[in-house]
Amino acid sequence: MDTTQKRTIRYSESFKLQIIRCIEEEGLSISAVKQRYSIKGGQTIQSWIKKYGKNQLLNKIIKIQTMDERDELKRLQEENKALKIAYAELSLEHKCSEKVIELADEMFGMDLKKKYESELLSNSRKKKK
Repeated sequence: MDTTQKRTIRYSESFKLQIIRCIEEEGLSISAVKQRYSIKGGQTIQSWIKKYGKNQLLNKIIKIQTMDERDELKRLQEENKALKIAYAELSLEHKCSEKVIELADEMFGMDLKKKYESELLSNSRKKKK
């Protein structure tokens, strides 16, 4: 076999059911069964469990939150959304300003952008002092 070819392993239905039985009856974890039977795929066993309707064997994430935590999360999500909108508006405004300066440069034959940037820099230095 060529070293660049990928080997595909196909498992029989009876083997898949045997693996699921090991998890159910022996209480083994999915990672323990993968190791015992040298199953390589990351989602292989999980897909078999779903296929055979044994979803109760899959790990579930249960999230417990207080009402305050839930309210805080909702508030932070809304604040994040508002900040994204504000950023988008400022970004558009900045691009429009740059375009106006660029067009003015062309019309008047001056380098207004350089003058504008140096003025912004000097104003920011004054504010720091």
